[in-house]
Amino acid sequence: MPIEIQKNIETEITEFLSELIRINTTNPPGNETQAAHFLANYLIKNGFKPEIIESAPGRGSVITRLKGTGEKHNLLLLSHLDVVAANPKEWTVNPFGGIVKDGYVYGRGTIDMKGMTAVEVLTLKLLKENDVPIKGDIVLAATAGEERGGEEGAGYLLQKYKEKVWCPYVINEGGGLAIPQKNGYIYPVQTAEKGIIWFKIKAKGVPGHGSTPNIADNAIIIINDVIEKIRNYKPETVYVPTFREFLMQVTKNNPEHRELFTRLLTNPKQSDSILDELAKIDKALAEEIRPRTKMTISPTIINGGIKENIIPSECEVVFDCRVLPGQNVQETLEFIKGLLKDFEDKLKFEIIQIHNASESTIQTPLYDTITQVLTELEPNCTVSPAMMTGGTDSHFFREKGSICYGFHPMRPDEPNDELEKRIHGIDERISIENLVFGTSVLYEVVKRFMT
Repeated sequence: MPIEIQKNIETEITEFLSELIRINTTNPPGNETQAAHFLANYLIKNGFKPEIIESAPGRGSVITRLKGTGEKHNLLLLSHLDVVAANPKEWTVNPFGGIVKDGYVYGRGTIDMKGMTAVEVLTLKLLKENDVPIKGDIVLAATAGEERGGEEGAGYLLQKYKEKVWCPYVINEGGGLAIPQKNGYIYPVQTAEKGIIWFKIKAKGVPGHGSTPNIADNAIIIINDVIEKIRNYKPETVYVPTFREFLMQVTKNNPEHRELFTRLLTNPKQSDSILDELAKIDKALAEEIRPRTKMTISPTIINGGIKENIIPSECEVVFDCRVLPGQNVQETLEFIKGLLKDFEDKLKFEIIQIHNASESTIQTPLYDTITQVLTELEPNCTVSPAMMTGGTDSHFFREKGSICYGFHPMRPDEPNDELEKRIHGIDERISIENLVFGTSVLYEVVKRFMT
């Protein structure tokens, strides 16, 4: 595979990403339109005809298309322009400075996911520049709002402009970072992600004086009992196809833990105790695997009380619930309400965000192409489907029938657990080497798949 051909993009992609990082698209509020204009101007200079679509003032997404002959299915290269907040006091560099040093581009969004935006844009540019005879259209969409659920970006585009953006195949974020093993890398391709139920529970008690607590009904105590009831619930262990295949690949490629992984694969009901054993050897790996075996429910925000000496009559807690593919979110929500039936006359439920989990098959020409390209590049590597515990915009497209893969090709240039801490964390960065590597691999995948 002609990886070396793409070496000439090093300066261009570094400067492109650095400039994109300098456009602060922290969500909320987002303000992605400025970044959309930056992308659009770059695309215009390279012969494309981009379109900016706003779901609301300042909430812009950019779309463009490289036309094919119509002999093959269309492919969407998807990314998002918004980023999460960053506290400059915690960073060693300005998180929105686009600083380049020691072979890295630093800044909020370098990995999640402006770095992949840069990789996809350069891939599209090179395909056009090299006159690759593609047989289907390649659509590029860099959207608003993903970090707050995607309704202002991908969701809006599919609802209002489906004909401009929908494709049978989608490449998005969520996979591609190589996992080192004794016998070479495992490259995960995100083929599934958990569904989301973000919900708020409000408790109504009876106020009173803090010095006579038994006369009142403390809403904080009610919420405490709610949290404890949910905490003590033990969800059923379920291995979805993507996770089971991932376990099989890890078992094959990890002789050090093969006995543990074999037991984990064949004894789902004992997964917690087996993962407890693994945690004594490799805690990071065990806790990466654990939430992929079952539904999780985590309290994330709590508010209650107005004064030191007043028993509060109101308290509320927000939960982040993640469900597996095949677990219906509405049925799950009703089940949670059933768990709390002892308090139901004191509780009010409010849905913040909700959508089902999603999963794509690996029995496709695109997955085969990804596998072929990576194994030609690194004969000892393994390609495996993987499930995200978090969510991406892929679920919008899967719900409309698309095959979606999270695939941002990267080699680990520091321990993976350290790299993952940088995503939404301090000193987020991506190496220039990985920008070039990611573009080279994605270019080759797209070229082969579309010709």
